[in-house]
Amino acid sequence: MIDLYYWPTPNGHKITLFLEEAGLEYRIVPVDISAGDQFKPEFLAFSPNNRMPAIIDHAPADGGQAITVFESGAILQYLADKTRQFWPKDVRAHNTVNEWLFWQVGGLGPMAGQNHHFGVYAPEKIDYAINRYVNETNRLYGVLNKRLEGRDFIAGSDYSIADMACYPWIVPHERQQQDLNQFPHLKRWFEAIAKRPATLRAYAKGEAVSNNRATVTEQGKQVLFGQKART
Repeated sequence: MIDLYYWPTPNGHKITLFLEEAGLEYRIVPVDISAGDQFKPEFLAFSPNNRMPAIIDHAPADGGQAITVFESGAILQYLADKTRQFWPKDVRAHNTVNEWLFWQVGGLGPMAGQNHHFGVYAPEKIDYAINRYVNETNRLYGVLNKRLEGRDFIAGSDYSIADMACYPWIVPHERQQQDLNQFPHLKRWFEAIAKRPATLRAYAKGEAVSNNRATVTEQGKQVLFGQKART
């Protein structure tokens, strides 16, 4: 059994995508980030960056004590290594998946996240900041679109953790002020993943956890965006 500490954000969806694809038994422990659940001492004990997702694997491959993992990219690698799925054994293909996984965690995710912040959540609309992150998101969409030309998935013909990492950050493309019609290879890939049964199950679980609550209150914004080292 795996305990998944989760809220239905793009980073949270990465992990439910994997767990549903792999058919692993897991239990969702909601971490309502707008309510400040990520600051609870019991969560910080194994997720010190006060961010979800995080997991506790009560049945690790070595049969020893439970293993905790935080950071979505690290969790995907851990689960892929545990199950020997969605991470090819061939050294070159393995490396390609890693490259694009790190491309997502170091580029697409942070840039799209800033896009969301300045375009949707910021109390003051700063044109320079909005344009900066909308344009950078657009550039990254273009990189991914070019990569997917002539390929079913990011690393080639097989679905991998690189695809699971990137897909949830393309889901809010309208919020990011991006038109998928400008990126035909990316759009084809996106639509194919959206139809996968595991994707449908993963997102349905997310809706159940949040009760379809899409808005962040002003109090929630203070929790999410007002953090400092001493918070």
